[in-house]
Formats: sequence, C-alpha cells, structure tokens
Amino acid sequence: MDSLLNPELWISLLTLTLLEIVLGIDNIVFISILSGKLPGHQQERARITGLSLALITRILLLCGLAWMVRLTAPLFHLPGILGGGHPHPVSGRDLILFAGGLFLLFKATREIHEKTEGERPGAVRPVAPRFASVIVQILLLDVVFSLDSVITAIGMARQLGVMIAAVVLAVIFMLIFSGRISAFIHRHPTLKILALSFLILIGFALVAESFHLAIPKGYIYFAMAFSIGVEFLNLRTGARGAASHPAQLPASQ
Repeated sequence: MDSLLNPELWISLLTLTLLEIVLGIDNIVFISILSGKLPGHQQERARITGLSLALITRILLLCGLAWMVRLTAPLFHLPGILGGGHPHPVSGRDLILFAGGLFLLFKATREIHEKTEGERPGAVRPVAPRFASVIVQILLLDVVFSLDSVITAIGMARQLGVMIAAVVLAVIFMLIFSGRISAFIHRHPTLKILALSFLILIGFALVAESFHLAIPKGYIYFAMAFSIGVEFLNLRTGARGAASHPAQLPASQ
C-alpha cells in the first residue's frame, strides 16, 4: 500500500505509458495498412487481434527479463568493417532488428509501388490476402516493435508491475483510437503513402540499430511530425480550395 502512495511510482507509470503510446504509433500504422487489404468486415477484427497479440507479446517479453538480458549477449562476431576494423559482435536482438528492418523496407516499398504504379495491363491480379496470413505478418512485426517498447520499459521502471501496467494502458489507448486512425489514413491516400514512407524510415533505423549505429529517436520523431504537419496543411488548404470553388452545375438548356 505504501508503494501505491509513492508519487514517484505514478509519475513513472504516466511517463512510461506516454512513451509506450508514442512507440506504438508505428505499430498502429502497420496494422492499419495490413488490415486495410482485408474485406471491410474483417478489418476491425484484424486490428483488435493484432493489438491484442502486441499486448501478449510485450507482457511475455517483460516477464522474461532474464531472456532479454541474454538476448543482448553476443552470439558471434563479424569481421571488423565498422568501428575501426574491430570485430563486430552480433546478438539475438541485432538479428531480430535486422530481419524486421529488412521486412519493413521490403513491405513498404512494395506497397508504395502498388499504390503509385497500379496494375500493369495484362498483369495477373494478386490474390487477396487471407485473414490468417495478415495476422501472422502482424505477429512477426509485433515481436520487432515490442523489443523497442520493452527495452524502453526496462530502462525506465524498476518494478515489473509498473511496466506491465504501462503496456496494458498503452494498448487499451491504441485499441480505442486505432479504428479512427486507420479510417483517417484510408480516407486520404496521400497520408497512406506518407505512412508507408515512415515505415521505410523505421525499417532503415532498425537495420542501422542492428549494426549498433543508433539514430536518435528524437530525430526520427521530429522528421515524422514535421512531415505530418506539412501534409495536414496541404489537406487543410485543399479543403478550403474545394469549399471556395464549389463544383458548378451545368447550365440548363
């Protein structure tokens, strides 16, 4: 009971929850894009299932703190290319980040190609993805996104209960607002392309981090926030232009 009355506990819970929400935005974007490829009646179920799996993944990783410590231990060393020619240690976390980053780069580039180039004449129409295949892709990326979130939680809080509570609150927030975020993205095609570009940025950052070339998250978030701000100004300008120049009806004969 004394620990519950400790203001430091509540400050750490609030701060960690906000950070978990920020770190989960890219997960929402990815889930929204993948679920958007499903039929309309399955999209909400895919979002809820994907975020629920993200919650389970994060809690399991938090409960396996000892495994997380071993995950950062070097598994083998690569010949020194970076860092003055010294051997480059490679851990399990590095392999997961590298594989996840490459997957994001591939997936986002392919989606941008489909959205901008469209289908070529005579090309075979791709088969619509099944619900299970979309969930499997979401689950694989949940592992990658959860690593960042869990490592942040371990670095900020000392009590496992605070970490789990922050993760649960963040996922509940994302469950409430994921539908609105997804609908807004799908209503504006340019935002969808922008979101896919963010995935390329995140994928590149993950690959760089797997080589221990950490890009400060503040730079990434600033670039994303600046791009979103510019795009919102474009959308607002376009809406005002459409309101001030309504479509004229054809003259009656």
